[in-house]
Amino acid sequence: MPTIAVDKADLWERLGQEFSSEEFDKLLFEYGLELDEDTTEEVEEARKKGLPAERPQLKIETPANRYDLLCIEGISRALGTFLGKTPAPKYKLVYPPGGEANLLTIGLHPDTAKIRPLFAGAILRNVKFTPRSYASFIDLQDKLHQNICRRRQLVSIGTHDLDTLTPPFRYEARPPQDIKFVPLNKQQEYTAEQLMTSEKHLARYLHIIRDSPVYPIIYDAEDHVLSMPPIINSEHSKITFNTRNVFIDVTATDQTKLDIVVNMVATMFSEYCEEPFTIEPIKVVLPDGTVRVTPDISEREAVAHASYINSCTKLNLNAQEASTLLQKMSLRTELSPTNPDQIIVNIPATRPDILHECDIMEDAAIAYGFNNLPDVFPTTSTVAQPLAVSKLSDVIRREWALAGWVEVLPLILCSHEENFEWLNHEDDNNTAIKIANPKSLEFQVVRTTLIPGLLKTIRENRSHALPIRIFETSDVAFKDVKRERQARNERHAGAVWCNKTAGFEVVHGLLDRAMKMLEVPRISSTDSQATTGYYIKESSDPMFFPGRAATIYYRSAPGRQSKFSAFKQKVESVLHATDDVPIGILGILHPSVLEKFEIGFPCSALEFTLEPFKKQMHKVWTNEE
Repeated sequence: MPTIAVDKADLWERLGQEFSSEEFDKLLFEYGLELDEDTTEEVEEARKKGLPAERPQLKIETPANRYDLLCIEGISRALGTFLGKTPAPKYKLVYPPGGEANLLTIGLHPDTAKIRPLFAGAILRNVKFTPRSYASFIDLQDKLHQNICRRRQLVSIGTHDLDTLTPPFRYEARPPQDIKFVPLNKQQEYTAEQLMTSEKHLARYLHIIRDSPVYPIIYDAEDHVLSMPPIINSEHSKITFNTRNVFIDVTATDQTKLDIVVNMVATMFSEYCEEPFTIEPIKVVLPDGTVRVTPDISEREAVAHASYINSCTKLNLNAQEASTLLQKMSLRTELSPTNPDQIIVNIPATRPDILHECDIMEDAAIAYGFNNLPDVFPTTSTVAQPLAVSKLSDVIRREWALAGWVEVLPLILCSHEENFEWLNHEDDNNTAIKIANPKSLEFQVVRTTLIPGLLKTIRENRSHALPIRIFETSDVAFKDVKRERQARNERHAGAVWCNKTAGFEVVHGLLDRAMKMLEVPRISSTDSQATTGYYIKESSDPMFFPGRAATIYYRSAPGRQSKFSAFKQKVESVLHATDDVPIGILGILHPSVLEKFEIGFPCSALEFTLEPFKKQMHKVWTNEE
């Protein structure tokens, strides 16, 4: 969830009321937000010590789909309406003298289809920024870039001082050697090729267009560059808090996200226009000559029913009462003249998160108060039952905890190195699920083994007394092209023993205890005709010390068989040709593995999957024949 830092005094002024931390936390909770931190005490401590300090801030966690709450402007409007202090604003488009014919025009060149084909824009006229509102304007763009824009890959935003530019504008795509301008906060001209190699602070965005034969570029009528999206704006059209007329350009590869982003930036900061909440649209001429006026901030009409809201919340509201609740959530409503159960809901451009009547019902429940909803028994009588794999996991957790081991909960994501290279394994590119755009190098793949998380936990707890014995029972994930979702989860149990001695026998004993509690018998080397059970067999794995590793095999219990099948199984067992399944591995970890994880003592590890036991355990627990 995005965390937004807002100026505390500024927010109190906008809401017309001051709150204690507890009161404000409760208010946010009722609205569906969360107060992450109030920096007032830290600021006061710093001031007492004579240290420089910023104004107190409130750090608020917001839902990822509420883009209208990514700035103080949106938060204060939403909370003000929720508290009944201010009505929801009505956004409107204002055309220049002469009407649509005099709208600022931008023409799109056909070559833009090769790189970034979609464009939208808006103008905010006679804006009056303060240093804080200007900083909020810049911060909202950054929050949108990191959120819905996916680090500018899907959408990018540029803002410009319109008074420094001469319309009409052109959106083109040119070879990088033909593009030359002074980039933002620079004094000299660069070609696009030079920008791609010399500006390190742009590195995280360069890959978006680097390999394209043409780069997107926006010019005005006098060939001044506005920006080279999605990389950087031009110094020529740089905005400051003294800028009065702001031109917003938005380029994209996704039409839906383009419309959301341009609406969000324009509506959030239209309150600073001389006539608040007014936006001047622009005319976009597409390569085929089609004209599109943006932004489209018209309200979407939807129909809600009081009976549906009541059926989900167990309330007894009439349409008028439900309508009043929805108005607290900044939705404009009116009652249907023909159906007393219907509510006509006008959804503003700032609420793209509302997609269905259930979203409207949720807003009504928030306005009523989730804690105020009545407690009722369900209309159907059902008995819950845990999944077999969850019950298996609980058995393992309980027994290993009773044996004196400590359960840990590492992160499911890890780096590619931790999952492969650090364990002396090679990536075949067919096993791990890789994150397309990882936020950091620590979270590149979904783990395929529990061992890295356990070893990292030991590394961070090296100061604890030895022995360190920890375990985890959780999911790993693998690619699986046979499935519709191209992936599958597996429940694994893993443990690591760290001490001054290796302790192979300790993890071996832990395995035996787990199998005993799962009622899986041990197959001895002399018992070749056993029908079910587990055994270990020496194996080699570069993760483990040579000669100190073993694979765990499981022989599942047979179902009903014909006489021929039973005879066949006996012959296979005598010939040691059974279909025993490898389910895990245990051994003493290789010193090179321990070195990479910065662990200075020998460790033994155990890991096996619980998946093969699900069917067998279900029969045991349900007394199935």
